[in-house]
Amino acid sequence: MGLIARDRELIKRCLNHEPGAWNDFVDRFLGLVYHVVQHTADMRSFLLKPEDKEDIASHVLVKIVENDYHALKQFRGKSSLASYLTVIARRTCVNELAQRAQIKEKETGVRANDAMTEAKPNSKPKPGLETLEEVGKLLKKLPSRERAVVRLFYLEGRTYEEISTELNIPVNSIGAILARARKKLRGED
Repeated sequence: MGLIARDRELIKRCLNHEPGAWNDFVDRFLGLVYHVVQHTADMRSFLLKPEDKEDIASHVLVKIVENDYHALKQFRGKSSLASYLTVIARRTCVNELAQRAQIKEKETGVRANDAMTEAKPNSKPKPGLETLEEVGKLLKKLPSRERAVVRLFYLEGRTYEEISTELNIPVNSIGAILARARKKLRGED
């Protein structure tokens, strides 16, 4: 799925520094940023306090606006804006988590992953999805309806209600579809 007109216009407004454009951008994508930050931390078994999540989300937003919206100027529209922002958010979050782990290691003398393993003996850090290509390969393993639901929920940050409306499926079936898709992607099905 490529760039939609609504997002194209939002990028244009931000790049032209129109009043209220950045606020509209944040309103549209802040939920996605928070979701990616939390998901990335979960995949690395890194516990985040709410203030840590806010701090990392603010680093993501700064990454988008720094150098006069350089990240938005680089966007070519070959994917959805949400997918592009997901990659930026994930990379920024990974870098932040790595820095925090180094600081914690220096302070305590214990590697962050070692401490997590001791705290949760049966859990292993889960591998993260580092590129959109990997996500695309995984999504191709799913039937089209499940693929669409996963894409809208995880990559575009849509709510169950928005997904229900767009795909014309009952809102109460979306959670079950996502659960089945996660099982398939993990190879449990």
